Amino acid sequence: MMLGLCDLIRLAKVELGHFKIHLATGWPNPPLIAYFDGRFKEWQEYQNRRNFQCDTVVSLIHLHSDKWLFVGVWKIEGVKERKNSETSWFEYLTSEVGALEHLSGRTIVAFSRSFRASYLQGARYADQLLVSQILEDRMSMGDFPGYSSVLISFDQLRHIVSRDLAAWRSALKRVAGVYLITDTSCGKLYVGSAYGTEGIWGRWSSYANSLHGHNKELRALLRDSGDSHATHFRFSILEICDVMATKDEVLARETHWKTAFCSREYGYNSN
Repeated sequence: MMLGLCDLIRLAKVELGHFKIHLATGWPNPPLIAYFDGRFKEWQEYQNRRNFQCDTVVSLIHLHSDKWLFVGVWKIEGVKERKNSETSWFEYLTSEVGALEHLSGRTIVAFSRSFRASYLQGARYADQLLVSQILEDRMSMGDFPGYSSVLISFDQLRHIVSRDLAAWRSALKRVAGVYLITDTSCGKLYVGSAYGTEGIWGRWSSYANSLHGHNKELRALLRDSGDSHATHFRFSILEICDVMATKDEVLARETHWKTAFCSREYGYNSN
């Protein structure tokens, strides 16, 4: 039986009072990147509306599908309305509640959201926040996990490339191979390959910078669904080979995986 996140919070002697659950998502300024950069507090305190009329906020950052990263409980200390000639917004003053260092940034929560609302009444949804996993250390993107363990969201890929993280660049640049992009909004797959001197690093950098990697199928998808649909992409590695492998050798393996996953018939590959 899975434990509830709020049960663990209460075990730490933290009183939530009247609280809200913040399901943090965003484009093109994703909260996960703000968290990795140490800017999540400021990111959350900026709100277009008066969203935090409560005592505390339980903050969750979207990772993929129904998985969220718990990043703390925040006490609402005050709010100020700001305006300029074009718009208005609210700046909240918050402080992170202590005694949760063993959970914040380490706890993966399972919550299936079937609606668009991001600010939920805690009393109504608390029992649906189930702890899926507690990581050994706080989540970060600095360390490369190994080729067979790579499973990252598009936002994480953008962070890795934009920060030019050395461990990732070194590992991905030294291998060619076949990779998989999963559209977590519908389950469709795209199988791609990388070869040449820049290896997988060079190919994935193209996705981080262009959103679609110049694939006509993914370009068409984003044209129809909007650029923010790229946040549904999840990247993994199917097979690696020596970076000196020929283009034909790598493409042969790409064909194998396209056939294995039926990604031409049911996914985003067209050839």
